[in-house]
Amino acid sequence: MDSNEREPAAATPPPPPRAPGIAGLSTPYRVLAALALGAVGVAACAHLAFVFLHVAPSNTVSKQHARTVDAWIYPEFEQNWKLFAPNPLQQNIAVEARAQVRTAAGELVTTDWRNLSAEDGAAIRNSLLPSHTEQNELRRAWDFFTGSHDEEDKPNGERGELSERYLRRIAVNRLTPDHPGGDVLRVQLRSATTAVAAPKWSDETTDTETYYRELPWWTV
Repeated sequence: MDSNEREPAAATPPPPPRAPGIAGLSTPYRVLAALALGAVGVAACAHLAFVFLHVAPSNTVSKQHARTVDAWIYPEFEQNWKLFAPNPLQQNIAVEARAQVRTAAGELVTTDWRNLSAEDGAAIRNSLLPSHTEQNELRRAWDFFTGSHDEEDKPNGERGELSERYLRRIAVNRLTPDHPGGDVLRVQLRSATTAVAAPKWSDETTDTETYYRELPWWTV
């Protein structure tokens, strides 16, 4: 055999296939993934426990931890069971908003009223998987506000102030994208309440005129 000729090197065997899922990770990453899954599981269980204590009848545990439960539930996770109330709602309540905007040219403009409730209704109509936010966020925020304010729109304690911040944040988040070149300085909200008309077979007369409850301007 010529000295310049060499035998071909033996082929390197392919590495064994990696196990699927977490088992295929190295030990440090498996530990990290296990800790992350454990944290998510604990958080989910804690959230369910808080919601259960919030909706359950008053008991020793819920009374003892009422402040902690309320701090977690309000305002984003508040529950409402009016569907099963003895006196169901007989009014259509729409929440509308407008803004004062400083344009790029320095002009101060007040926008027209925008029906946020109608937009949510259009987003969930004919949808097989409607968003929980589109169904409940604005409605629950308004109920939270009216339930924690008097007839003169003055807050009743800390929950009233919290409801104002929550409602203002929703309005700003929805109105700001309409004015990319300007700054939203103030927002204002109002409700438009219209009674549901009585059915044709009923002799009851219902005032179906729309009545407005206009809130003061809030600085952003």
